[in-house]
Amino acid sequence: MDSVYVQNRKSTVLFCLFVLVTLSKYNVNIGFALKPYMIFLFALLLLSFASFYVYKLQAYEVLLLLFYLFYCMTGAFSLYPEASLRIMLGVLLILVCYFLMKYVIAEFHSGSIKRALTGAGILFNGVSLLLYMAGLQAVHFQFASDVEIIKWGVMIDRSYPRLIGVLDDPNIYVFYNTLFFTYFLTNSGSTKNKVGLLLSTLASVLTFSRGGLIAMVAVLILYLLITRSLNSLKTVLSFVFLFGALALIAHFMTNFNVFTILTERADDFLHDGGSGRFSLWNRAFEFFSSHPFAGIGAFNFLEYNSFYYGEALYVHNTFLEILSETGMIGFCLYFSFLLLVLLQLLKQKIHKQEPYLFLTFVGFLLQMMSLSLIVNELFFLYLALLSGYLRNHQSEESAR
Repeated sequence: MDSVYVQNRKSTVLFCLFVLVTLSKYNVNIGFALKPYMIFLFALLLLSFASFYVYKLQAYEVLLLLFYLFYCMTGAFSLYPEASLRIMLGVLLILVCYFLMKYVIAEFHSGSIKRALTGAGILFNGVSLLLYMAGLQAVHFQFASDVEIIKWGVMIDRSYPRLIGVLDDPNIYVFYNTLFFTYFLTNSGSTKNKVGLLLSTLASVLTFSRGGLIAMVAVLILYLLITRSLNSLKTVLSFVFLFGALALIAHFMTNFNVFTILTERADDFLHDGGSGRFSLWNRAFEFFSSHPFAGIGAFNFLEYNSFYYGEALYVHNTFLEILSETGMIGFCLYFSFLLLVLLQLLKQKIHKQEPYLFLTFVGFLLQMMSLSLIVNELFFLYLALLSGYLRNHQSEESAR
């Protein structure tokens, strides 16, 4: 009985970590964003400092550290060193948090991690959907607006009611939700996980994020190809049918037509240049062309774009942002890191044993093509989960 109590208490710690990572919007600005999960991790470090241990690095982790070292070095020679200094401090802080995440997750086996993911995923999506409904009520289901409006969990963006939930960007929401969506999709045997899958699907679709939804569809297709199971196909089709039924009910009750909005979003893609992303990508390549080896410097694209084009905007493509800011050297380091992660996933047959980890990585890569995510805590949480799984798997192999 005592061991069960202790394990449940430990699982609560992991659950809190997952939830607090999703609450990064609610931070304290002290020159940099001090986020809830950071405070939580440092508090855990103080409580268990004597037993803190830095685990052996995986090969891809070494490459990642080398990339960030070079990324920060480029700031020393950049045109806007103040901007580089800010991101250097952010990189240092999140890397410290990454090692703390690894330490916390190392104490748990797969079952405890999955229980924590179930609880955190349901809470994250459930609260976000409630905030979205509160936002729709607050704007009285009137979406026509020339300016961006944020009410509770909804963002009115070019007359589209987009879910942001507990975050502040609908596109980032889908990125965060990828971990939960793929987990629920590949572990849909229990009632809780079925509920989680429905909630995560609804929330992701209601963001009306074109890049995010394309990634979701690609992940679904890949999941069916990996499993080649009739049950998996039945699960996917049943949830598609259920979602369609809920969308029709919402349309008749509130005149809120999800299908019409999705169609209009797809049509807009032909006219808005990917919400201006195509122009930003061209500019990123221009900056890279003028600084091909070491780039324009860490976190300098924003400043360059503001100076030359009068727009303080990010690249909205992680790979092009790395290429423009760190040149071919930094890009090769980051690409090698991603390639090593993919090879580890395939070598250890994780796509068969824990497919949600494989599918999440694929989903992340697809969304990085339309988002700037050089430093993101959810991505580091994923890497910490993957590192813990690989370490346990390698230990079991050694024991055998």
